[in-house]
Amino acid sequence: MVDYKTLGSRIRAVRLEKKMTQEQLAEAVGVGVTHISHIETGNSIPSLQVMLDIINALGCSADELFCMEIDQARPLMNSWLSELVADCSNMEIKLITDMVLSLKSSLRRLRLDDPT
Repeated sequence: MVDYKTLGSRIRAVRLEKKMTQEQLAEAVGVGVTHISHIETGNSIPSLQVMLDIINALGCSADELFCMEIDQARPLMNSWLSELVADCSNMEIKLITDMVLSLKSSLRRLRLDDPT
C-alpha cells in the first residue's frame, strides 16, 4: 500500500532541492497550488497523470519519489542515506551509526523488520 504522506514528503523535498515553489510546480503540472499542497501533505492522492507531470516537472525519476514503495529501489535508498550524512562530522556519523544499530536491533527483537 502506498504511503501518500511519505510520497508527498519526498515530492516536497525534491521540489525544495530544485528551488521550486509550490506555485511553480503547480503551474508546470497544470493544477492548482492547493492540490500540490494537499499532495505534499498526503491529504490528496494524485492521479497517475499528475504524478507523471510532477516527475517531469521536477526532473527526477519515479524511484526517487517512490523509493520507499519499490522493492528494487534499495540502491537509491542507500545513496540517499549517504547523501543525508555527507555533511556530518565524524562524531555525528558515529552517533547516527550507533542509533541506527540500536534501532535495527530493536526492530529485529520485535520482529517488525522485513527480512528481504
